[in-house]
Amino acid sequence: MSTVIALKPVQPRMPTHAKFAVTCSSCNLRELCLPGALCAEELARVENVVYARRRLKRGEPLYKAGGEFNAIYAIRSGFFKTSLVDGEGREQVTGFFMGGELMGLEGLGAGTYQGTAVALEDSEICVLPYALIEEMAREVPALQRHLHAVLAREIVRDHGVMMLLGSMRAEERLATFLINLSKRFVRRGYSASDFQLRMTREELGSYLGLKLETVSRLFSRFQDDGLIEVQQKHVRIVDTAGLERVLATRG
Repeated sequence: MSTVIALKPVQPRMPTHAKFAVTCSSCNLRELCLPGALCAEELARVENVVYARRRLKRGEPLYKAGGEFNAIYAIRSGFFKTSLVDGEGREQVTGFFMGGELMGLEGLGAGTYQGTAVALEDSEICVLPYALIEEMAREVPALQRHLHAVLAREIVRDHGVMMLLGSMRAEERLATFLINLSKRFVRRGYSASDFQLRMTREELGSYLGLKLETVSRLFSRFQDDGLIEVQQKHVRIVDTAGLERVLATRG
């Protein structure tokens, strides 16, 4: 999901985490977060939505499952995972999020966050109180349309994950994940073929519905087939077309 906005503390309705002066207009992720059609006056008004900027250390939770939903979070930098814990205490990873994406939208329906979000590296987020977003969306139609588009993308993302877990073979799951991750990095101005995985293989396996041994075996197989090069968490896609052919050869 996508949104970064910026700062200007509003009246203290949220916890006073670290606050730093920043504006949407100067944010390098602005185009990922905000509607492109905003005029200068509308942009100035939207900047009032961001309550604070908050920094989190690796392993620190942003919000926890069952917590009261009161804000959406826009990632300025860093990487997060969301997860649920089943009745036996096992973690199920439900998503990975990077700079320029929105988190916390799953709390819209129930009024509570449905999962726990944890920073996978030192990260920075913008806090967007949802009450202010609703108020501003009524005044700025472009913002309301943008919010609907973001919600629609989240629904599509969830549907994609269900398809990933429900109908794809193990190799297709990993190939799809790497291709999609590559596209997300490109959208943020990074390399399409050379990146660092922020999650562990256990976390990736949980997300893909695969055992750790299967994930490790597939990375080795893809490397042996000349599709990727792997060195610990560093991945280089050598043959994108080859990865796409993995998806085209369904048994």
